[in-house]
Amino acid sequence: MNTLLSPVKLGRYTLPNRIVMAPLTRNRASAGNVPTDFNALYYEQRASAGLIITEASQVSPQGLGYPGTPGIYSPEQVAGWRLITDAVHAKGGKIFLQLWHVGRISHPDLQIDGALPVAPSAIAPEGESATYTGMKPYVTPRALELEEIPGIIEQYRLGAKNALDAGFDGVEVHGANGYLLDQFLQDNANHRTDNYGGSVENRSRLLLEVVAAVVDVWGSDRVGVRLSPSGTFNSMGDSNRAATFSYVVKELNQFNLAYLHLVAPRVEGFPSAEDQPDLGADFFRPLFNNTIITAGGYSFETGNAAIASGNADLVAFGRLYIANPDLPERFAANAPLNKPDRNTFYGGDAKGYTDYPTLATANV
Repeated sequence: MNTLLSPVKLGRYTLPNRIVMAPLTRNRASAGNVPTDFNALYYEQRASAGLIITEASQVSPQGLGYPGTPGIYSPEQVAGWRLITDAVHAKGGKIFLQLWHVGRISHPDLQIDGALPVAPSAIAPEGESATYTGMKPYVTPRALELEEIPGIIEQYRLGAKNALDAGFDGVEVHGANGYLLDQFLQDNANHRTDNYGGSVENRSRLLLEVVAAVVDVWGSDRVGVRLSPSGTFNSMGDSNRAATFSYVVKELNQFNLAYLHLVAPRVEGFPSAEDQPDLGADFFRPLFNNTIITAGGYSFETGNAAIASGNADLVAFGRLYIANPDLPERFAANAPLNKPDRNTFYGGDAKGYTDYPTLATANV
């Protein structure tokens, strides 16, 4: 029987285990949103994962939504990411970059020349934006003009090319958690009346065109897509989630992707809609032809159960990976786990980032 510790084929790769390091925003990039040796150590420490998926990385300055997040659009950022891929590969690991545009989840303080954030429609999310000078209420974004959308697709294409140059093993298109592609997908954020709004076919168009552009760069077997079909984070919602995301997942089959990465329902901080069904890996397994990764508060026991059920092929871990750089080794030894320090999740120095002990160092 397959378990989290069993090897698995993912696209063109054979991974030593089914334990994925989930994409985790840590807000520790340097000036210019450039990764550094500091970040390389963090990822190198976690290279025994079957697969690392990096923190979300904006594909353009327009895609920036939080201070200290890395980008993948400048030569300096590519060089910084190369430090990370080289460090992970030296430890025998595999690492995919997550491609990101936050859309309306930004603020003029984060945009070039104080521009408005962009979105499918001029609808502000609830809540506040993290800026360089503290939290500020979200503003009403500017609706993208139809003629601007090819440029958005090109931002993702450039990000994909830069990720290739930076030495990654693949890329993940971030279509989840209320960011730009998710904003186009769900009808509470997308009120367009052109070819990118209205019907589910139109609302899915941008995601599918972005995936096509990224696959054109990488080949389908080194590209994944992340979706959060039940999440309401960042003010998301849809009048018929099951129909919307069933259509999207079926359409993704045309690309023969390496994987589909699903944020499980009712993840802490990502509540699902109370009036609609939970849409997890079990719902989408019959609809998707290739590998499924599931993420969302799993333990060793529940992760193994997800694998054993056949609904998922790999399991992504977030908070556990923050605190346990050697998570596969701890699972294999049935060893105690370090507890994550929430106060150090976002920003800061080595504390809560690169200073969690491994089993080897804890026993010295």
